[in-house]
Amino acid sequence: MPTIDLSAPAPAPEGTLEGLPRRVALTLPELQLLAEKAGGAPLPFELTEDKGEQNSLESRLGQTRSSTEDAAYVEGLGTLRDPAETLARRGLLDGDTTDSGVSGALGLLATPAAAVDIDLNVAGARARAWHRQRDGAVATLATADGLVFELAWFQAPHWTDELARVPVLPEDVALGDSKVPAVVDLPYELLDAGGEAVRSGRNDLLGTIVAHHAGSVRDENGEAALDSTVHNLITALVGETRGRLRAMVADIESGGTVVGVVSWVLLADGWHSLHTRQEDGVTRVAIHRVSATDLAADLGPVLAEVSA
Repeated sequence: MPTIDLSAPAPAPEGTLEGLPRRVALTLPELQLLAEKAGGAPLPFELTEDKGEQNSLESRLGQTRSSTEDAAYVEGLGTLRDPAETLARRGLLDGDTTDSGVSGALGLLATPAAAVDIDLNVAGARARAWHRQRDGAVATLATADGLVFELAWFQAPHWTDELARVPVLPEDVALGDSKVPAVVDLPYELLDAGGEAVRSGRNDLLGTIVAHHAGSVRDENGEAALDSTVHNLITALVGETRGRLRAMVADIESGGTVVGVVSWVLLADGWHSLHTRQEDGVTRVAIHRVSATDLAADLGPVLAEVSA
C-alpha cells in the first residue's frame, strides 16, 4: 500500500470543467476507507469515545439528552452500507485505487500549508468544516452530523465563495430586527461582566457595571452612548444570541501555530462579527453587522499572514 510523505507537498487536486469546485458526499465509513486506501491519510478530526457506551450515572439514573443523541448516532452508523461496495458502485474506488481527485483532496487535507477550522452552531444545531490550503489548491471537509461528510476541492480563487457557504443560515431560521446597532465598540470587561449579570438575572448588578464604564461605549460615529442605551445593548447581546461561528487559522508550515481567530455571533437580525484589540491598555471589542459573504474578508488578513 502506498504511503504519504508528510514532508512533501500535497498533490494538487484535480478540478472539474472550467476549474469549478468538485464535491463528493461521503459517509463516515466511506471517508475512512478512502483515507486508508490513499496511503493512510490522516483526517482532520478524531473519533474519541465510544458513543454506544453509557457512563455509570446514566445506567443508574436514566439516559441524558447527550446519551440519547449518542445512541441515535451509533444506530445511524449501523445502518450505513458496506463502504467498499457503495464506493465501487459510484466509481470512486476500484480495488485499492481511489478516484484521483478524491485521493488528491485527501492528500491535501493531510499535508496543508495553512488550515482553517470552523465550528458553527445555529439554534442548537452544530456543523464543522475543515479547510486546508497549499500551493494554490484548497480541499475542504464538512459535516453536520458526523455521519455524512462533504469533501470538496478546488483552486484558491474559489475559496472566497466556498467560505461564504459556511455561515448561510437554514431556511427555517427567521430573521427580524435587532436592538444591537450595526456598529458598536465597547470594553471587553463590560461585555463579559455585563453579559454574566444578564444571564444571572442580576439587573441591579448590570446597572452598576454599566455605570462603572460610563462613556466607554461608542457608536459608528465614535460618539459615546448613554447608559440606558448600553443597558439595552448588553441585554440584547445576551437575549438575542441564537448561534455562534468560530474560525481558527493555523500556520501548519511553521508548526501548526494558531495565528488568528475569527468569532461571529448570530443575533436577531443576522451575523455580527466580534473583533478584539488593545487600546490604551484596555481590551475592546468592535461588533459589526456582517453577512455570509464577509467571512472570507474577515479571515483575509490572517490568511495573508500565513501565505506571506
